[in-house]
Amino acid sequence: MSTPTPPLTDDLADARGTDYFFIREQLSDAQLDALRRVRAVVDDEVLPVIAGYWERAEMPWSLIRRIGELGIVGEDIEGYGCPGLDPIACGLVHMELNRGDGSLGTFLGVHAGLAMKSIAMLGSEEQKQDWLPGMARLEKLGAFALTEPNHGSDSVALETTARRDGGEWVLDGAKRWIGNGSIADVIVVWARSDGDGQVKGFLVEKDTPGFEATTMEGKGASRAIWQADIRLDDARVPEAARLPGAERFKDAGRVLITTRTTCAWGALGHAVAAYDAALTYSKQRQQFGKPLCSFQIVQDRLVKMLAEVTGMQLYCMQLARLEETGRLSDTIAGLAKLNNTRKARQVIAEARDLLGGNGVLLENHVIRHMGDIEVIHTYEGTETMQTLIVGRDITGVGAFA
Repeated sequence: MSTPTPPLTDDLADARGTDYFFIREQLSDAQLDALRRVRAVVDDEVLPVIAGYWERAEMPWSLIRRIGELGIVGEDIEGYGCPGLDPIACGLVHMELNRGDGSLGTFLGVHAGLAMKSIAMLGSEEQKQDWLPGMARLEKLGAFALTEPNHGSDSVALETTARRDGGEWVLDGAKRWIGNGSIADVIVVWARSDGDGQVKGFLVEKDTPGFEATTMEGKGASRAIWQADIRLDDARVPEAARLPGAERFKDAGRVLITTRTTCAWGALGHAVAAYDAALTYSKQRQQFGKPLCSFQIVQDRLVKMLAEVTGMQLYCMQLARLEETGRLSDTIAGLAKLNNTRKARQVIAEARDLLGGNGVLLENHVIRHMGDIEVIHTYEGTETMQTLIVGRDITGVGAFA
């Protein structure tokens, strides 16, 4: 006789807290506290209204303000009003936000994971003091401008230039798909110096002459956050706006490594949301005189979805442990991002199908996650690029230029 699974006994003991392998028991009180705070806002404030924002392609400013009140912005940055969360707590925060909505997850990933981390890792003490406290309270918003119209995966070949002119730098070029780009107070712009030919980072404020950001339209995913096309036409910034720790493209890569772990956690959040929707629907929906969950094929599909979600959880926990011990590499982060986004797409597709025609209605949430997972699947390095990078690592042979 099999031993029944012991019941969970607290506010995480529901389908949204899917934890078949009892990973939750490994979490500290501080990690659980971060999870609960974000979960409460997601359940009580995000899920009841987010579909409308998504459908209207409207920024949910009231929800963004609430995120700023939770004491989570700034992730693992120490000091400057930032929370100094450990890697697991950071991951849980991103998992929960993406369980609620991919746009909110992307907003925080860009603002804190890219813009704030660039300043914290590569900025001067003065730059940190000037920007990080306000950004931690979401009084000042940040963006990260690396991707260009002609350079997505091949970002190292960026064409935006930085020319030294006395005590100033003159920036010229274009950026595309820049999250928060049209609303940010400060944009971390990556450009190639005409002096040494190396890629450098600059803090460009929104009212800088020669800087123009236009919100992109027509997206079918992450519709509740705005991406921008950016033009830099003789945009001048002082030497004090250059990030002193950003001297080459690899410095930008150091920031991107941490955000690939965020992608893995975010993909897990999307998968958990879809699995929960499918499980709940299958228990409530009556067909042929019985609930859907009573049919063998439905149970088979639900169990396979749960297996994928549980595997993603284990990936994320090990990522966090490696980060804590300083053993996280770009290839490990890339493999986790590749795995979790691929598995999340599969889980969400199964959920969409199990809901039948109702699966395409925003009120049931799944179709929104189906669109939004495509964004995580693409940014911070596509699955194809992560495959080739990891492939080079395990074989010693590069399969791309």
